[in-house]
Amino acid sequence: MQDMRTPLGKVRGLGSAKEGTGHFWTQRMSAVALVPLVIYFIGLIICLNGADYTEVRAAIAHPFNAIVMALFVLTGVYHMRLGMQVIIEDYIHGEGLKIVCVMLNTFFAIVVGGASVFAILKLSFGG
Repeated sequence: MQDMRTPLGKVRGLGSAKEGTGHFWTQRMSAVALVPLVIYFIGLIICLNGADYTEVRAAIAHPFNAIVMALFVLTGVYHMRLGMQVIIEDYIHGEGLKIVCVMLNTFFAIVVGGASVFAILKLSFGG
């Protein structure tokens, strides 16, 4: 079987969907964005170790902490969705099942991200 891609297409890594490289870079960029967010989150957890509910709620109610927590959750969920999409596309071979799994993966990420941001906002605004 002869490969129908041009040499330039092979070098650029463009597959039949023409989005493999973009997906790769998006996943790498979300990983880089997660590094400082994870460090801040771990530091916040360490600082709040042993604190009671009111102290934790007051820390999350601070606007900077709430924004960083929301960014951490949303970036993490987005990164998770991209990673699972690659796994689904690589290891599920039936096209129908693959489409259903990618859709369920996206819906799961939306639900987890939405519920997490809702919880952060509820704690932040005193709900």
